[in-house]
Amino acid sequence: MNEGTFCVKRAAALAVVALASGCASVGPGRIGVLWTSVSGTQQRTWGEGRHVVAPWNELYVYDLRTMSSDEVLNVIASNGLQIKIDATIRYHLLPDQIVALQTQIGPEYYDKILAPLLRSDARRVFGRYTPEEIYSTKREVIEREIREGLEAKLDGKHIALEAVLVRNVELPEAIRRAIDEKLAAEQEVLKMKYVLQVAQAQADQKRAEASGIADYNAIVSKSLTPDILQFDRIQELGKLADSSNAKTVVIGPEVGSKLLLSTRPDAAR
Repeated sequence: MNEGTFCVKRAAALAVVALASGCASVGPGRIGVLWTSVSGTQQRTWGEGRHVVAPWNELYVYDLRTMSSDEVLNVIASNGLQIKIDATIRYHLLPDQIVALQTQIGPEYYDKILAPLLRSDARRVFGRYTPEEIYSTKREVIEREIREGLEAKLDGKHIALEAVLVRNVELPEAIRRAIDEKLAAEQEVLKMKYVLQVAQAQADQKRAEASGIADYNAIVSKSLTPDILQFDRIQELGKLADSSNAKTVVIGPEVGSKLLLSTRPDAAR
């Protein structure tokens, strides 16, 4: 083997080793952006799997799945009280804008963009509310306002925001206890109001029933004339006369309280 052939084979072997050692993989739910030493960032992206990448080039891999990061936020309420907030931010990268993200921001997008914006908007929103509102009644409103503010600021930053969650509000013990006691008292007041409303409704129902009975009696009383009462009395007396039981029937004072009928079982024998 001459020296020229040996050099060619050696160069080829070194090239194969170099290429083999330059393999890169893109895992599930991820996408790659290739940077070459010759032409810089490539406009095409690389999907899941193993790819041959020359040692002098570099493949940047981005996660396209939903990601979340926890943040500890130190904010100041509207009354000047400093409050510690445990928050979580959920987001994902836009697949069709990964190349732009790589060229404009880079892999440190969270530290450069998301985290500073979250802290800034959190201070702005929390500063409008009292400790009691932050601790109990306005959490959902605060989460929504922070999310809406971040969405506006992230427009064009190649990141889609999914949610901002306030997981915990840490207040001084005395203030937290006072808020809890106040909330418990408010719940007790609401309970008593409900009990009174139920009692009032039951009283109204009974009054309505009594009023209906009174109206019915008034209508019936107007229809019970002396002639109708006398007719009903005669009908009842006829029923009693037909009975085989012993009986004494007396007409009331209005007709002289005289004995009208007396029947005994032995009278029939």
